Amino acid sequence: MIAQIIFLLILATAVFLFSKNAGKIRRNILLGKDLDRSDNPAERWKIMTKVALGQSKMVKRPVAAVMHIFIYVGFVIINLEVLEIMIDGLFGSHRIFSKPLGSLYGLLIGSFEVLALLVLVSCVTFLARRNILKLKRFSGVEMKEWPKSDANYILFIEILLMTAFLTMNACDYKLQAMHFSHYIKAGSFPISSLIAPLLPSSGEALEMIERGCWWFHIVGILAFLNYLPYSKHFHIILAFPNVYYSKLTPKGQFTNMPTVTNEVKAMLDPSFTPPEATEPGRFGAKDATDLTWKNLMDSYTCTECGRCTSVCPANITGKLLSPRKIMMDTRDRITEVGNNIDKHGKDYTDDKTLLDNYITREELWACTTCNACTDACPVNIDPLNIITEMRRYIVMEESQAPASLNNMFGNVENNGAPWKYSSADRFNWADHE
Repeated sequence: MIAQIIFLLILATAVFLFSKNAGKIRRNILLGKDLDRSDNPAERWKIMTKVALGQSKMVKRPVAAVMHIFIYVGFVIINLEVLEIMIDGLFGSHRIFSKPLGSLYGLLIGSFEVLALLVLVSCVTFLARRNILKLKRFSGVEMKEWPKSDANYILFIEILLMTAFLTMNACDYKLQAMHFSHYIKAGSFPISSLIAPLLPSSGEALEMIERGCWWFHIVGILAFLNYLPYSKHFHIILAFPNVYYSKLTPKGQFTNMPTVTNEVKAMLDPSFTPPEATEPGRFGAKDATDLTWKNLMDSYTCTECGRCTSVCPANITGKLLSPRKIMMDTRDRITEVGNNIDKHGKDYTDDKTLLDNYITREELWACTTCNACTDACPVNIDPLNIITEMRRYIVMEESQAPASLNNMFGNVENNGAPWKYSSADRFNWADHE
């Protein structure tokens, strides 16, 4: 009974802390400007099923795709076993699903073990790719100590959890064969039975190891749950809603400010009656709170995989721009804003902004708006939208566009086209044919 009470307290504490930290992230996301993404639900469900559930954009890199699918499927399916562990922990039972599921239970436990082995192999492979092969896309100015460590921590945690799971089953397998205490004959152990000979032969020692691994496995999962809000691996939770709310209009298409649109309509049509006047607000984005909630959700969903940066032509040619850094900087800034609210209240300002303090102008103007980054992202993140909104602020609020753009703006204003020739001279080239 004492063990059950301890487990209940650990479970309740873990759920409370996770809910609190996840609530802070939700609050931070909602600090962004409003955006309606409720249209075409059928299309959105289709995209979410294909991209988030089906991992369709991962296959462009087959090796990583296969390894990730092993971990992804393993994470989802093996955690079904966690339900049984929790019930056993709360009620003091042991393998409570074995009787109602009958022979199916053995098939499930056997498949869990095979998946656990595949997860182990995949995690070791990913560790080698990061730390031995040192793939280029896992490095960069933004990949400092914490981002690198975070990726390694999560892989080590998964290895430890799967090892504890298999060791627990190996002990259970031997204890069942010995008819020891309450260890009923239940389950199939194709993987753990191979390591069972390495374990002690004493029933008491096996029970201690089995209980130790049981506690380590379930407490480790609850600790992992509370690690997620501090890690890039929060994408495990946010990937599905983030893909659901993907942009359905053409990539790179600009959004118009309603107040400006109404002014233009009134200039072109004197009979146009604009709706009730509202505060125009800021042109573009200077700080993270000027972005939409979807931009901020994108930043928290970023997996830091580097696929966007690896295909960015600006980055490839040595320019400062890294789309991954744009997303990481946005996440860091809105997290900082949220922390300031928690410490000092919602009206506190720290005299810092996303522009200049986090993202430099050189990075923004290096972007070619080619959309390679948005196309490469496996969870439909859109770094380009953040870049163009910050450019809009620089141009429309500060009038500090590069000279080449100012020339183009002047030509559009005077000639109705980006070129220096007047509209009357546009077809002069035809006279030379």
